Amino acid sequence: MIYIIGFLAQLLFSARLLLQWIMSERAKKVVSPSIFWKLSLIGAWLLFIYGWLRDDFAIILGQLISYYIYIWNLDKKESWRKVPFGIRYIILLTPVAALFYMVKDIPAFVDQFFRNEDIPLGVLIFGSMGQIIFTLRFVYQWLYSRRKNESMLPLGFWLISLSGSLIIVAYALYRRDPVLILGQSTGLIVYCRNIYILKKSKG
Repeated sequence: MIYIIGFLAQLLFSARLLLQWIMSERAKKVVSPSIFWKLSLIGAWLLFIYGWLRDDFAIILGQLISYYIYIWNLDKKESWRKVPFGIRYIILLTPVAALFYMVKDIPAFVDQFFRNEDIPLGVLIFGSMGQIIFTLRFVYQWLYSRRKNESMLPLGFWLISLSGSLIIVAYALYRRDPVLILGQSTGLIVYCRNIYILKKSKG
């Protein structure tokens, strides 16, 4: 059951990349469609739950950083306010409630996530580093888009995606986590293709 949640989240992440890729190929430029951000948000919500059920802090950390950036991009696309208020309320508060639950008992939190016998501390740090790098792409995207005053997916976003993804794949291979392996491996092609499109358009 836990793997089903994880695979569903990765399926949504893969679908967002596939749709973004197809729409970019048709437009002959890299585009940032609303569906990309909608699927990102739903996938992040599910993967956050998956990481919690797997006692994997690296996965949880990755989702917490990018979660509200997805919402910001949806708002820029004028899609966020179209979501029913009740659903928006649940989406906004879920990470806050989960984070509060995680830190209300710090010793138990440390034992659960950082002293997991299945994940040596060095491997956890390596995986968390990959998640941080991978997630910083959305911080970069947000800062870049704020400066341009529109939702965009610039070259730096795809370069950071590629770097972080390679680290996460290595971490997932060690963890023998089929959800992360499948999800990250499928994205590598799209990252490379978008880099190529952007380089070609500037060349």
